[in-house]
Amino acid sequence: MTPIAPHITAFLRERLTGENTRAAYAYAFQLLFTFASRRLGVAPSDLQIEHLDAPLVLAFLDHIQHERGNGARTRNTRLAAVRSFLHFLEYRVPAALDQIRRVLAIPVQRTDTRLVPHLSAADSRAVLDAPDPASRLGIRDRAMLYLGLTGGLRVSELVGLRLDAVRFDGRYVEIRVRGKGRKERALLLWKEVGDSIRAWLAIRGTAACPEVFLTATAHPMTRAGFTYVLRKHVRVAAAACPSLTGRRVSPHTLRHTCALNTLQATGDIRKVSLWLGHAHQSTTEIYLQTDPTEKIAAIESSVPLRLRPGRFQPSDRLIASLMPGKTPPPPVPG
Repeated sequence: MTPIAPHITAFLRERLTGENTRAAYAYAFQLLFTFASRRLGVAPSDLQIEHLDAPLVLAFLDHIQHERGNGARTRNTRLAAVRSFLHFLEYRVPAALDQIRRVLAIPVQRTDTRLVPHLSAADSRAVLDAPDPASRLGIRDRAMLYLGLTGGLRVSELVGLRLDAVRFDGRYVEIRVRGKGRKERALLLWKEVGDSIRAWLAIRGTAACPEVFLTATAHPMTRAGFTYVLRKHVRVAAAACPSLTGRRVSPHTLRHTCALNTLQATGDIRKVSLWLGHAHQSTTEIYLQTDPTEKIAAIESSVPLRLRPGRFQPSDRLIASLMPGKTPPPPVPG
């Protein structure tokens, strides 16, 4: 029997480089080990690699869908974490290769492919106008929302932006973003964005933390904190823009909006991929399904087939049946 604890510790420390990815995988394994502990009647610290077989993993996936109420996407995400860990074990525990192969053979569930949610120009303007420009927190919120809409930053990149990563270059502002996999990218943004950031930095004050955006208590803004700020202003903006009423706008919606605006402005999916910091261009291709300019260009470049002309002539019986109080005549035989 091989204890699982030292291997999962090594996996989280050595294989996963991103802090957010490590946190997401750690939560997935917390759910898995809690389920396995209850099912097998052993303490989580006593779990062995031999316990992590295909029947247990399948039972866990069934548990998170039917008892926890998670959907197919969440199920596939949890399965991806387990698969990644087992690939890590292949080289550390060769004796478990057959068991690992059986777990890796578990298929993912098919999910519906939906259009990415995004904001229209009117929606974006209403959200940007929602914060109070005469208050300290309103200036901060407007700068965060403007940067999210124009820079397309992930929420972790936005709240983790540091003072030394912001540089003003004449009319523009340049920010250095550290994204997934410790991949850095530089974004040169417009004067209006720079002005909103300058306005916040002028009243930000001194704080021990290096992050640009702070809470009211001078602590770094968190992901949950920005989500709360965004939803608060979306509710305010809905009064001026009814299309926002009842909509669930997440921080990633701002990123999707930026991506579609960039695609419509450049017509180049490669530039969108570079702007967003995607590791693979295939990730960016989801925006081609939503961008209307691509579909309009396809319609305008093709000529539809012509239909044979004709004119419908209704029969006397059909006309009579449509008139109130009239009994249609019997059909003519033949």
